[in-house]
Amino acid sequence: MINTSVISMRLVKTIIALTLVSLMSACASAPPKDKSADYESAAPTAVTEDVSNMGSIYRSGYGMSLFLDRRARQVGDIITINLEEKTDASKSSSTATGKESNLAIPTVTLLGRGVTHNGVPIVNSGVSSDQDFSGQGTSSQSNSLTGSITVTVSEVLRNGSLRVRGEKWVTINQGEEFIRIKGIVRPEDIGADNAVPSYKVADARITYSGKGALADANSMGWLGRLFQSVLSPF
Repeated sequence: MINTSVISMRLVKTIIALTLVSLMSACASAPPKDKSADYESAAPTAVTEDVSNMGSIYRSGYGMSLFLDRRARQVGDIITINLEEKTDASKSSSTATGKESNLAIPTVTLLGRGVTHNGVPIVNSGVSSDQDFSGQGTSSQSNSLTGSITVTVSEVLRNGSLRVRGEKWVTINQGEEFIRIKGIVRPEDIGADNAVPSYKVADARITYSGKGALADANSMGWLGRLFQSVLSPF
């Protein structure tokens, strides 16, 4: 006679073992590098060389003007974004309320005399209440980001503004750090060194993060995130 309870227990153990093996293999494998198309560099339109204008001194497509402004102005041009981000925010609030009320009822008399026991009134009533509330809260936040990143022009808008995007990856020992930025830049804000500060980038989206062992050590585990989520009843 086959013992179904033993078979069921072995099946459960096998499923648990396979699940643990799959989880360990998933954790051991390195995550793929996140390359979003939103941050890939934009290449300029290729210039076809005119062979008929080839000469010993002048060559078409290789001319250089001494008075040409070399600042970014078309798709594929390179521009440097100087990161100068610093924000500070603080907020505090304090509330205090109080309320006190008293209500006294005159002594009840019986046949013109007060009801007493051993000379002490026993029918004497009054109501009093006292309410107090005090609350206080403070909040503060600050961040700072400095550095530079070189991006490319991905689009020239109808009003002449430049849409830029780019990213930079740095691999250090056990992990990778990357910074991404995209936004809109006015040509008038570009300096003579072909650079513009980040606070002059409109619709800016700046991301600074990392991957690897150090980043994983600074992140909360899945069980901790479960208890911190809205699904947690605690």
